[in-house]
Formats: sequence, C-alpha cells, structure tokens
Amino acid sequence: MSNHPRRYYGTNELHFITCSCYRRHPWLASPQRRDLFLTVFEAVRQRYAFVVVGYVVMPDHIHLLISEPEKGDPSRVMQAIKQGYSRRVLKAVRKRRVADQQELFAVGCEHVWQRRFYDFNVWTARKRIEKLRYMHRNPVVLGLVQEPEHWPWSSYRSYAFGEEGAVRINQWGEIKMKTPASAA
Repeated sequence: MSNHPRRYYGTNELHFITCSCYRRHPWLASPQRRDLFLTVFEAVRQRYAFVVVGYVVMPDHIHLLISEPEKGDPSRVMQAIKQGYSRRVLKAVRKRRVADQQELFAVGCEHVWQRRFYDFNVWTARKRIEKLRYMHRNPVVLGLVQEPEHWPWSSYRSYAFGEEGAVRINQWGEIKMKTPASAA
C-alpha cells in the first residue's frame, strides 16, 4: 500500500494544486524568477490544453487551480511545469556562477521542487471560490503586499480588473473537457 495521496483524474473537475520548492528554498523569490515561472506555465497550458482558473506564485511555493488537460493528466502537467522551470532556472544559475568565475559545484544534484505535489479535487462552485480567495489573499497573509492587486504573480488582477496577464485565465471555449470512458 502506498503512502502517497490518491489522485482522482478523469472526473471532469477542477484541481487545486500546491507545490513547494525543495526544502522551502525561495527559488521563486525574485520578480524575474516568478516571471520565468509564468512563462513556463503558459507554455505548458498551451501544450497540454487545460484551463487555468486561478494561480499564485509565491517565493517558495505555488498554487494552481486548473481543469483536467485535454492531453495527459494533471500529473503530466505538473511534471512539465516543474521540469521546464527547473531546467531554465538552473541553467541561469550555472551561467551566473561561470560569469562570476566562482568554483562550480554539482548543480545537477540541486533540486528546485519537492518531488510530490498536493492535488485537491474541487467539486463545487463554493469550493472554487474558496480556493481562489485563498490563493489571492496568500501574498497579503504572508506580508508580501498590503492588497492582493499589488501582487502581479497571481490571477487576481484578471478577476478584479479584467487584465490579461502572462497566463490566460478562464479560456473555456478552447478546451474540450475530458470525460471518463464509459464502461461497456
């Protein structure tokens, strides 16, 4: 029996996903790195064809509220996001070390993300709103900003002001929702 939480895919529901940086290291602490994450996230959204309902990028973790992807499943999406970001951020770290002519150490052994991620199926509109509020308030609760609109690395401004950000929000018309295969 596995100690890993059970994931429920193919249910045509939203997934609230939380993923932390390895040992809570602030791999997303700088604006440039948060922007890089959003670039990778949007590319993965397009490649796997899923709807982003909400997100927030914090200095040491992320929260995503997404639909099931048209291609693959949420685990595959998370693998693509984590690998895409890790490769790019570690490449930049290596480049900086070489430019600074510091002694290199085994960067290949560095980890950016915790191995697993937390996935919660969102079954109701009430729970969807709860998760969106939680994400959008996260930077305020952690003292990073006074108001959620001051944190540009979340979907808040899309909801509050209709702004289009680095990641497209609620593009439902483009996505064909997966439905479980019928048992015949």
